[in-house]
Amino acid sequence: MDKWILIDGNSIANRAFYAMPPLTNSAGLHTNAVYGFTTMLLKLLEEEKPTHMLVAFDAGKVTFRHEGYGDYKGGRQKTPPELSEQFPLIKELLQAFGIAQFELSGFEADDIIGTLTRMADEAGVEALVVSGDKDMLQLASDKVTIALTRKGVSEVELYTPEAIGEKYGLSPAQIIDLKGLMGDSSDNIPGIPGVGEKTALKMLHEFGSVEDVLANIDSLKGKMKEKVEQHQEDAIMSKKLATIYREVPLEQGIEEIVYEGYDKGQLSEAFRKLEFKSLMERLDLPSGGPAQEGASEAAELQVVSVDKDKLGDLEAKLDQVKSIYVEAVGENPHHAELLGIAFASEETIYVVPAELISSSEAVRILEWLQDDTKEKYGYDMHKAALALSWRGIELSGTAFDVHLAAYLLDPTDTSQTLSGLTHRYGIGAVQADEEVYGKGAKFKVPDSEILHRHLARKADAIRKLVPLQQEELEKSGMHKLFYELELPLSTILAGMEKQGITVQSDTLKQLGQEIESKITASMNEVYKHAGMEFNISSPKQLGEVLFDKLGLPVIKKTKTGYSTDADVLDKLEPYHEIIPSILHYRQLTKLQSTYVEGLLKEIRKETGKVHTYYRQTIAATGRLSSQFPNLQNIPIRLEEGRKIRKAFVPSNEGWYILAADYSQIELRVLAHISGDEGLKDAFIHDLDIHTKTAMDVFGVAADQVDSNMRRQAKAVNFGIVYGISDFGLSQNLNITRKEAGQFIEQYFAAFQGVRKYMDDIVLQAREDGYVTTLLERRRYLPEIKASNFNLRSFAERTAMNTPIQGTAADIIKLAMVKMDEQLRERGLQSRMLLQVHDELVFEVPEEELETMKKLVPDVMESAIELDVPLKADVNYGVNWYETK
Repeated sequence: MDKWILIDGNSIANRAFYAMPPLTNSAGLHTNAVYGFTTMLLKLLEEEKPTHMLVAFDAGKVTFRHEGYGDYKGGRQKTPPELSEQFPLIKELLQAFGIAQFELSGFEADDIIGTLTRMADEAGVEALVVSGDKDMLQLASDKVTIALTRKGVSEVELYTPEAIGEKYGLSPAQIIDLKGLMGDSSDNIPGIPGVGEKTALKMLHEFGSVEDVLANIDSLKGKMKEKVEQHQEDAIMSKKLATIYREVPLEQGIEEIVYEGYDKGQLSEAFRKLEFKSLMERLDLPSGGPAQEGASEAAELQVVSVDKDKLGDLEAKLDQVKSIYVEAVGENPHHAELLGIAFASEETIYVVPAELISSSEAVRILEWLQDDTKEKYGYDMHKAALALSWRGIELSGTAFDVHLAAYLLDPTDTSQTLSGLTHRYGIGAVQADEEVYGKGAKFKVPDSEILHRHLARKADAIRKLVPLQQEELEKSGMHKLFYELELPLSTILAGMEKQGITVQSDTLKQLGQEIESKITASMNEVYKHAGMEFNISSPKQLGEVLFDKLGLPVIKKTKTGYSTDADVLDKLEPYHEIIPSILHYRQLTKLQSTYVEGLLKEIRKETGKVHTYYRQTIAATGRLSSQFPNLQNIPIRLEEGRKIRKAFVPSNEGWYILAADYSQIELRVLAHISGDEGLKDAFIHDLDIHTKTAMDVFGVAADQVDSNMRRQAKAVNFGIVYGISDFGLSQNLNITRKEAGQFIEQYFAAFQGVRKYMDDIVLQAREDGYVTTLLERRRYLPEIKASNFNLRSFAERTAMNTPIQGTAADIIKLAMVKMDEQLRERGLQSRMLLQVHDELVFEVPEEELETMKKLVPDVMESAIELDVPLKADVNYGVNWYETK
């Protein structure tokens, strides 16, 4: 039995965008709408098992409806670029799914779907229409069911003609009459002013249609009679506009929407680009080259599984070994399971199982591993060093890291596994780990023969990849960046992570009790303002209190009622004193669960410390990211959040925590790169940059700059650095997009050197296909020449901000390398513990405090020479909190 699914693409993409939290991949592309859209598709495919499937899109802004009414959809806000740039990604994804997509100039997605539902009715075929638009209810029939999205796109409400009758007391055809009378502000359909849904339903229950209402005007009373009389033409026109056209001249036939399932390889490639790892696991999609290629490649390898008797063979060959591969499974290297190490010489690969490498018999192998004069090539040696260190094995002498090199050569490529790299370089194929081990609950270590061959292929792949990557690094000018910055930094990071930072659980628990009492006080404050007790964490109950009981203006509605998300509460703050109390309650509960309880779970019993894990190969800008736990996200704007840092203390009695952070490093980099005289002058003379910006943008003297002007100037300063759009700035400052656009224009008029830089860097990127930081870090921008406006615009914004953000990231990394050198050269006991954005954190013995107070800012400020001075502020205390 045939089953058609017809999806309103624009409607679902919009709903997914506004329902899902912000999400970007490592290339910086926004992907929240694509993710929401994908989860909806997967749910439909699993539950409905369609034989035919289509996603319809609007084609352009002008339709046949504009001919009769030029203001049709005239009130709509321009689509934010953060959403626009996702439409091409959604369309690419649909291709990977093998799902048909139609659009036709002059018509809307509704009309295409309306035409196909007419065909379904005529053919007696069952169809399901998926949309967020209530207009679609007019298409319901014995064969056609309408699924209207609720809670963004995660749930749907099904409407048959019977369900429409139960809810509205109308037939599907009368939905058009409902729109004719009440209009639709989202499409700028006027209807009859003053007629809402309740009134319109009452009229239709009595008279049946718009035409019948107009024929019975005399039976209406008072102002309503007057309004209907005055707006008869509007009602007729509104009904016409709301009517879905069901005779679209489709060029494609029904055979083109047949759904035959997706190709796992194509969908895997699409998900890899979007970085939807959880969805890849859910669908059991491959993430690397074909297994059979790997098997044939392995057949040519001489693999020796080392036992006690064969240890001597490996020891005799150690001088010929350069490539090693350490297999430690598990995302967190501090808890990873060591399975074995493969040692590759040109002829033979020796694989030593974990239990043997840790034994006293392997002492010569262990000595070789920790000998820094013995050069070693590997893959993700940072993770390897950490995993080995927890088993008492030291790893030194890393001379090349294939994973780091792959990241530098293309930081936006998500296939940096050995499986992906061998496939890309055409040097045979390594099986993807999930093909060998399985995934999630299916994870299982295979027997030793399969495991050892898998490790051997990886070690052999490293040996072959190194010369190819060395040549590419040389050609791209990143040889120095790799050998003098990224490679030594990986060793430094591993040392910091092994060292860890002491966290006092008693202090955290005490803070937790304080926060708990403040949560109770905050809750009571909310109850007092509300005049009743209720569940503040329930959006439904909170919505009823705010909008029904207190009568606050409704900002946004969802399918289940009122929206009470953060954006809504921010907009409501001026209206009622309950709002700050609710916001404070939410902040406190988040602090308690994520940072107090979360950090307590991360304290390692053996050390009394938390050991974070810094990822060098995630952010396309070169920034480090912190995991297990993420110590870069402890909220410090809230005093209770700052107090969490009190628990972070030195590991030695009588020592201090010392922290130094760069002051406005990105804006200083922008001043240098752009050469803008106004910016440079502000930093050279140590002026407050946000006040200076406000003076130039608003054309006022320093003493006329008020706090609001400075706040706006600060938002646009950092917005420029991060490539903000008028939409993004309008959200940050709670102003209209037009005002935000004017503000950005005023900024560029005041800082013309910045505008010239932005224009020039886009032209340069178009010519080269990439942009670079001051230290030659590259970011490729293939979409810079795209014919699609949204993809091209995103690439242009990335071209503008990557050199700024990337150079700032390089500078603090450079400072870390130089700081490590200074600590070792001077024989200091002080230790570098953390990097948090632009801040470095140390633990320092009392006798070295004066030395470090001078040394740390000196090293940070001289890490690189710019046209403006770098500035690092240094503070110290008995815990991290006291360094601010």
